[in-house]
Amino acid sequence: MTAHRGWHLPAASALASAAALLVAVVLPEAGEGAPFVPFPSQDSLRQVQLAALACARENTSETCNQARKLGDPLMDHPRLPANCKDLIWQMLASAQPTSTNSFSRRQAIADPAERLLLVCRSTEKPEAADAPAAKPAGGGINFGGGQR
Repeated sequence: MTAHRGWHLPAASALASAAALLVAVVLPEAGEGAPFVPFPSQDSLRQVQLAALACARENTSETCNQARKLGDPLMDHPRLPANCKDLIWQMLASAQPTSTNSFSRRQAIADPAERLLLVCRSTEKPEAADAPAAKPAGGGINFGGGQR
């Protein structure tokens, strides 16, 4: 490839440093491996659910504060899907004590709380602890006859 008059090809080292700069700006975690954040356990999600249901049922500042205290950190959790965070948001927005505990208030908290464990389930496959059982030697269909 020849350079035209007035044009010159950049040096390979200049291209490499430009590429490294671009990667560092676009992907800040590329150089430093991002720490693994585990998916919230079913037990911790169950605690949020129970606190929200208690807030809906009892309508006290203590129970509603507990529901918000347990639910707020999940809003910033990096592994929870958006539909799960939407349910938590609905619960937390309604988890305020009121003068009368109306049916609509209770339902606004209880409906998302009841769906929480289904929607916020991890989609990761558990690691297989055991290898599949080995097939018996001999092959074939083995109609009724045992191996002797």
